[in-house]
Amino acid sequence: MNTNLRHVAFVLLGCFTLLFAQLNRIQVYEADNLRDHSANTRTILRQFDQVRASIFTSDGVLIAASIDTPPDSSFSYQRTYPEGDLYAHSVGYLGFAVGADGMERSHNDILIGQTDRQQLVQLSNLLRSDAGPGTVVSTLDHQLQSAAKEALGDRTGSVVAIDPRTGAIKALWSWPSFDPNRLSDPSGTASSAAYNELLGAEGNPLRARSFRDLSPPGSTFKLITAAAALEHGAATLTNPVFEATTGYTAPLTTHQIKNFAGRECGGDLTNILVLSCNGPFAQLAAESLGPAAMINQAEAAGFNSTPPIDLPSAVASTYPTDFGQQLSPPTAELPAGTFEKTPVLAQTAIGQNDVQATPLQMALVMASVANGGIIPTPHLLSEIRDSSGNVLDQNNPGPWRQAMRQETAADLSQALIAAATEGSGRTAAVDGLVVGAKTGTAQQGGGQAGAHAWIVAFAGPPNSPPELVVAVLVEATEGSEDQTGGRVAGPIAQRLFQIFFAQPDQ
Repeated sequence: MNTNLRHVAFVLLGCFTLLFAQLNRIQVYEADNLRDHSANTRTILRQFDQVRASIFTSDGVLIAASIDTPPDSSFSYQRTYPEGDLYAHSVGYLGFAVGADGMERSHNDILIGQTDRQQLVQLSNLLRSDAGPGTVVSTLDHQLQSAAKEALGDRTGSVVAIDPRTGAIKALWSWPSFDPNRLSDPSGTASSAAYNELLGAEGNPLRARSFRDLSPPGSTFKLITAAAALEHGAATLTNPVFEATTGYTAPLTTHQIKNFAGRECGGDLTNILVLSCNGPFAQLAAESLGPAAMINQAEAAGFNSTPPIDLPSAVASTYPTDFGQQLSPPTAELPAGTFEKTPVLAQTAIGQNDVQATPLQMALVMASVANGGIIPTPHLLSEIRDSSGNVLDQNNPGPWRQAMRQETAADLSQALIAAATEGSGRTAAVDGLVVGAKTGTAQQGGGQAGAHAWIVAFAGPPNSPPELVVAVLVEATEGSEDQTGGRVAGPIAQRLFQIFFAQPDQ
């Protein structure tokens, strides 16, 4: 009898042990997963039906707020977005039936007052009737954001403007966009219908093209090829001097990489950047740099890594890392340093083949040039303030990575200023400012129509570091075969510089 009781006791003890372990697993180790699970509506309900901090632009424009709902609503509050589609891809949306995106998602704890500093202030304000969650100030500039929308118009594409010294994002616009107010409707039926409609809409307006879509960067990628040449001693601004030709044919192929419009050009590194000569850049990568130098430089600039922007679902820009084995021994036809995929390597030097980038990434590449080789951490959160307007916290995330030496950045800046004075980048130039620019025109292959038009540019007052970097992508569409970065994207960058620096129209 005693033996049987002992067996039962051991079984019960084992059951209690398993139950205790399971409770701890659920309450401790799985708590975050369960809280964020899409089937758990309690967290969504708690966050949706409460006053959240209002969000303002850096120049004081209200772009998100909590308002009272009608008396017959199931909720007490809902979010409203006074500027409609203008900040849909940055501020995002919050809806009970559709969840959240943008700053509403990535900075949720701040918006509901759950940071330690905010809770401490709330405890001290318990007796105040006007105490609330306070406000959040973004880095976005309303005038600049509005200018980006107006300048891009109804063309599919993106505009990114960033302070290269701090990483503060001043404008982040993509078209097509959408009205987030439709998704914040407290009626689950209405917001779900709006969400499904947007999911099926042409151009996928819910998707922020500026940091979630990849496109071939074309000649804007020559910034990285030029940086690799300067960093690895393959070139200076004045040496070597490339022979003027119409293009370049890499080892292992008979297909020539032609200069734009089949023109003949060459010269030193400054000149081939100003004229955007495809052949010399392809030759640099294939014969002087090789895969390792190109991969290292691309990855130093942020390729193959996800930019640490404080918005959800950013994607990594990509540069290929497999160029096959080096062929040996070299022959007269195959010089030393030839790899199995050397023709592909040559194409990547001009931003084609498997090179893919977001406008945000190309803005960060240009920011490294403007900022002495350092890429700042891109961010939209600037300040957290209490209900009285007092600053509780400031967001200064610092640098992300070093893309190149300061000397390399200075050399590239010099060449890019020449490109904005003498080359295709002059469409971004503004009287009274020092502007550096690199355009890109990425022809679409595989039966796709048109060409992507790119520009990346920096600007600042004379004798001062650049204060703004702009990246513009106008995407290829049917009938856009003749569009170029200089003709189509350049004037958009120029307009943003005029607005930001309060310069008159030219």
